[in-house]
Amino acid sequence: MASVANLNLAVANVALPDIGKAFNASQTQLDLVAVAYSLGLAASVLYFGAIGDRYGRKLLLVIGMALSLPAALLAAFAPSVQVLMAGRVLGGLAAGMAYPTTLALITALWSGPARTKSIALWSGIGGAMSALGSLLAGALLLHFFWGSVFLVTIPIAAAGLVLSLVLVPAHVNEGTEPVDNIGGVLSIFFVAALVLAINFAPEPGMSTRTLVFAAVALAAGVAFFVRQRRAANPLYDLKIAGRRPFWVAALAGIIVFGTLMGALFVGQQFLQNVLGYSTLKAGAAILPAAVFMVVSAPISARLILRFGSRVTLLAGDVFCLLGFVVMLVLWTETSPYWQVALAFSCVGIGVGLAGTPAARALTGSVPVRRVGMASGTADLQRDLGGAIMQSILGAVLTAGYAAAFAAAIASAPNGKSVSQSVQAELQKSFSSAEAVAHQYPQYAAQITAAAKTSFLQGANWAYAAGILAMLGGLALVFFLFPKKERELELHATYQAENAAADA
Repeated sequence: MASVANLNLAVANVALPDIGKAFNASQTQLDLVAVAYSLGLAASVLYFGAIGDRYGRKLLLVIGMALSLPAALLAAFAPSVQVLMAGRVLGGLAAGMAYPTTLALITALWSGPARTKSIALWSGIGGAMSALGSLLAGALLLHFFWGSVFLVTIPIAAAGLVLSLVLVPAHVNEGTEPVDNIGGVLSIFFVAALVLAINFAPEPGMSTRTLVFAAVALAAGVAFFVRQRRAANPLYDLKIAGRRPFWVAALAGIIVFGTLMGALFVGQQFLQNVLGYSTLKAGAAILPAAVFMVVSAPISARLILRFGSRVTLLAGDVFCLLGFVVMLVLWTETSPYWQVALAFSCVGIGVGLAGTPAARALTGSVPVRRVGMASGTADLQRDLGGAIMQSILGAVLTAGYAAAFAAAIASAPNGKSVSQSVQAELQKSFSSAEAVAHQYPQYAAQITAAAKTSFLQGANWAYAAGILAMLGGLALVFFLFPKKERELELHATYQAENAAADA
């Protein structure tokens, strides 16, 4: 299921230009298509993780794998962009049932160095599948329609369903406490409303909708916090979440994995829209990220054992930061491939190094009976981080693109003759600008050139936002994550407290 989830997180990015052309979609609609899977997964993963802890992780795994099959079909053959979004959200909900089980079972079945190595393998393969998904999607789009990218996970999900039924143990260190259903519903409303508010913020005429979603997110977030403080059996134990290795690792992981998804999201559109890469070439272009994630993940496990999680997290953050700096400084309309590969290599190394300590710090801070909470939080690192970073970078990209194109129209010799309706289409998205270029072939070259320049400016705004996020992550880990000796002391204390609570 980890492979299915990570593939689905990535395949839409390559198809976004084709989806935009097929539905004449706005940049905000494309942002929502890209983020919809993460939205469904991030919104539900905590709730379903707790249900798995109580009623059986294998049960949730099997249901999620089975539900992912019709969800993929709905997305692939969607008749409208709205139905496509719905199919992606449904697929995310299916992953929210199954994905927490993967790390939860690792934590329940292994301990010590074996757990660290298993988490490194889980983290490396998961990140690599996100990158490889882009290559598979690019190859499919050369020969088939845009929806084919959503069909690629069906054989993997079907095989995973069979293997889950046959090989996964039914009950391993599961709890008996009742599930906090009210807290689960509040967590869904909080995450979903937050992501939607971020996505609608830059869209003209959507201020009311943005404020409504922001208000819902604020209200649901406050209500969730109050509920978890008062509930006898909280969905999210705030005492455990308040342990420094836990909450610092959780936030750092959100930023790191959000960096990966944000880089793939903006980068894929840049490669196709600005550099003119084919879908296959664009998918293959990010292979360095996949390779270095797989290579650096086992190195991360060794660094943790020698230097601790803090140093390893810092190293990962630095490489992710370098990746965004390369994008901002070197990526232009004429960038050679080595500059593209350098940026994705840095991000791949960073995620590969940071993924293992982030997940290990979470699982080492909770009792085994609440491992679904740690697993759900680890999944949130990828999914909420991806949803938030894609939403933020997408919103910044949208705003930057629209502002740059408006300036280009205003400075053009015949800019005053452009009607408001045409200007709205030009500013809506790169694919909309291409459609206008086909309608006015006498101006096609100028429109395409302006669209590329405007997209590049919007992308640069997004890269700058990514740099700020990574600087915040670096400061968080540097000042607040405990050093190796203190980390070991804290984990020993937590294990003693957990054992006393279970006695």
